[in-house]
Amino acid sequence: MTIIKTERFERVFNKFTSSKKINEGILLIENTSGEFSLMKRYGEKELNSPLLMASITKLFTTTCILILLEQNKLSLEDKIVNYFDINILKGIHVYKGREYSFELTVSDLLFQTSGLPDVYLEGENSLINRIIQEDFHINFCDTISSVKKLKPHFKPRKKGKAYYADINFDILGQIVEKESGLTLSKAYEKYIFEPLRLVNTYLPEDRHNEIPKIYYMNQIIHRPKFVSSSGASGGCITTAQELMIFIKAFFRGKLFNKSIFSSLSIYNKLQASMGPIHYGGGYMQIPLNGLVSLFMGKGELIGHSGSTGSFAFYYPVKDLFFVGDLNQMSDASLPIRLSIQLAMAANRIF
Repeated sequence: MTIIKTERFERVFNKFTSSKKINEGILLIENTSGEFSLMKRYGEKELNSPLLMASITKLFTTTCILILLEQNKLSLEDKIVNYFDINILKGIHVYKGREYSFELTVSDLLFQTSGLPDVYLEGENSLINRIIQEDFHINFCDTISSVKKLKPHFKPRKKGKAYYADINFDILGQIVEKESGLTLSKAYEKYIFEPLRLVNTYLPEDRHNEIPKIYYMNQIIHRPKFVSSSGASGGCITTAQELMIFIKAFFRGKLFNKSIFSSLSIYNKLQASMGPIHYGGGYMQIPLNGLVSLFMGKGELIGHSGSTGSFAFYYPVKDLFFVGDLNQMSDASLPIRLSIQLAMAANRIF
């Protein structure tokens, strides 16, 4: 077995956790076989401490969609109007005077090419601004109503365009429930938790479920109502150890036939506020051969990050998986920058 020096990885993690805005953190790096494994922690975070996955939850929703696709229960080309009352969708996508609401497909949602706006970040009453101030519950119909008050960014499937919006996965979550005949939490259990034997991963549904604390700068905020209503786009709880099990299974074909990635690996750059991130079929892609690495990087990172500092990425060039959490929602770019620097460190080590 090759002995791998880990100092560069450790320096990268220490650099990020030395920031005054970081109160705790956890990092786990492994290769596919598990022969190489490095864990670093900071503050109160441990390998089995609960962490909010936030938008990494989208990978769970993607998994369910792909399994239902394999079971011939849906098609990526299905129009989403097939799954909803027409009045729910009417007016959700009106662009330059034309209604596209009934032309949206499952693929548009999965690839973030619907053009729908993001109520989490957009508008005077954006959810992010409310979350900082208070805890609240928001249901699917509330979210749809909020989306209808905002303008879409482009017509569906406009070439080269993608716009990251939680509503795409909120709708996919509803489709998972309709086609599986299960609640979303039960669908996650059947298709993901049980096959992978994840015992500390769950989708909270009520106040009895533990919701980990979240930091905004140095302020602890507890938002159980919002987290439990975030569902398919960002509501799952896990640990670094179980997140590693999942991300390996996702990209190694243990949950669905990985040949599907040939059709999912069509990437479009997201809006400017998302930095270097591109989006494929249900997951993020970060090219490492451009300005983001001063043209010194190799390959790509694929996986997902969360707005609260969580991350789960695979670096195929070096066969390494990076998972963890910086637990800081004041800067959504932190886990992306950390993952990029870990990949750059890997290039110097191997």
